[in-house]
Amino acid sequence: MFTWQTLAGDADRGPRCGRLTTPHGAVETPAFIPVGTRATVKGVLPETLRAVGAQMVLVNTYHLMLRPGEQVVRDLGGLHAVMAWDGPILTDSGGYQVFSLADRRRVTDDGVTFRSHIDGAELSLTPETAVAAQNALGADIIMVLDVCPPYPCPRPEVEEAVRLTLAWARRCQSAQGRRDQALWGIVQGGVEMDLRERCARDLVAMDFPGYAVGGVSVGEGHAHLCRVLDVTAPLLPAAKPRYLMGVGEPRDVVAAVARGIDLFDCVLPTRNGRNASAFTFEGPIRLRNERFRTDAGPIETGCDCPACRAFSRGAIRHFFQAGEMMGPILVSIHNLRFFTRLFGRLREAIQAGQFHEHAQALLDRYAQTD
Repeated sequence: MFTWQTLAGDADRGPRCGRLTTPHGAVETPAFIPVGTRATVKGVLPETLRAVGAQMVLVNTYHLMLRPGEQVVRDLGGLHAVMAWDGPILTDSGGYQVFSLADRRRVTDDGVTFRSHIDGAELSLTPETAVAAQNALGADIIMVLDVCPPYPCPRPEVEEAVRLTLAWARRCQSAQGRRDQALWGIVQGGVEMDLRERCARDLVAMDFPGYAVGGVSVGEGHAHLCRVLDVTAPLLPAAKPRYLMGVGEPRDVVAAVARGIDLFDCVLPTRNGRNASAFTFEGPIRLRNERFRTDAGPIETGCDCPACRAFSRGAIRHFFQAGEMMGPILVSIHNLRFFTRLFGRLREAIQAGQFHEHAQALLDRYAQTD
């Protein structure tokens, strides 16, 4: 039901192409996963997601437990029915909210208690309830409940985060009851390399079908990300998929693919799109700028997305200036297509044995415009 196959490249340590097969279809990797936090990728229809090349989407368990509730989603037919999406879906566990909602939660050995940002009600998330909620939501790939420490963070707090992450991973394994869902482990440890190594080795000993690297999208920066992956990625089994959580900046993506990462998710395409910031292969552009007011060209020459095929930079700028929904929608769609094109190029370069040359050319262009 779930399989992983390395198709090209370096199966052990370097860039590689693979195929992850799930009950709802296959994902060709390296691949980017758009984020649909509340069971929708903001402003983008499912058929548009397919048209721009998305293969899998990510949904947030914590937010759906608050509203409408995981049992409501189950009763409506599960996430695939609610989202009208027939491809693979991955749900996070709520572990990221341990970081992002630090002022609204309390962590104990048993789990995490949140104070809802909607109505102030308490929500208890334990390894068992996190798995049960994801079982009800019905995603193909589900994640263990973990503790994502902030950056910077005192070492004793990182040690405690790793202790809880490992203890909760074992409890999640015991609680998992659906054979049509794959439960993946998450490596934590901040920027403490010995703790990263300990967490990775202990998780690998638990024999999860896939592994994620978490906690490198909370302010650590590019150099720390590379160091963490240099230590962590070689410890993860070559015969299983590797997933880097929350990372989407092009130079970070290229560095991670070079180190053997297969899957990525990030809110950047749609978040930046809603703020008139467009990704292109020549670097980012900000479409609110006055210089685009009468620009009749597309966001990016050569892009085949709906925005670039039919709308000019000047028109899109007008939509933003006028407060029209069309502006954020079009730039979000373009950015999603940019990421699927980027990953398509990376796969082609790996298959041709030219990854490093292609990656360096991309980074050189971005360095000139950053």
